[in-house]
Amino acid sequence: MKKNILIKLENVWKIYKIGKVEIAALRGVNIGIEKKEFVAVMGPSGSGKSTCVNLIGCLDKPTKGQIYLGGENINNFSRSRLSSIRGEKIGFVFQQFNLINTLSILENVMLPMIFYNIDLNERITRAKKILEKMGLSNRLNHYPNEISGGEKQRVAIARSLANNPDIIIADEPTGNLDSKKGKEIMEILEKLHKMGKTIVLVTHDKILAEFAKRIIYIKDGKNIEI
Repeated sequence: MKKNILIKLENVWKIYKIGKVEIAALRGVNIGIEKKEFVAVMGPSGSGKSTCVNLIGCLDKPTKGQIYLGGENINNFSRSRLSSIRGEKIGFVFQQFNLINTLSILENVMLPMIFYNIDLNERITRAKKILEKMGLSNRLNHYPNEISGGEKQRVAIARSLANNPDIIIADEPTGNLDSKKGKEIMEILEKLHKMGKTIVLVTHDKILAEFAKRIIYIKDGKNIEI
């Protein structure tokens, strides 16, 4: 494996069983994503795109084939080890924001650090710095239902950076935003890429995919480079 390959899927299959019926969501996918790369994953509904991204994000294991993260085969990881490595190496940004409404903006960003026994003062300091970079210093004590959609997504990005991961997976991050706010979010992801983060963008929008340096198209459970 090349030294600069951060994530590698080798002949990956994902088969779901529904009763006695087997459905192959992925059929021998082969993908390599390099460190500090900006990749867009595209594909129609039912193509296996979401399944593929779940596997890239270590949210699941393949039925067949191998997945390597930083040279380590995740197939050999226990469920707890898989959860731990996600927290350390991967940050997630979702279309629905997935913020906790009963926590303040600051507390939402601090939350991922709790699971790694980071001191309270360090959590506060780190979260404030990240939110400041997102232009949200004046929103620290607000709650998610008190801010706009664009601000919510910036909070979600800040939260994804809490543990300083190598990889950011952004799943339709502009899906609930207007074009202006969506462009702002993409510019933030582009800036994070320039700072050395590996970005995996999931999108159906060809215009947004142009921010990426490479597009992986998933069709009928297989990958096509375009």
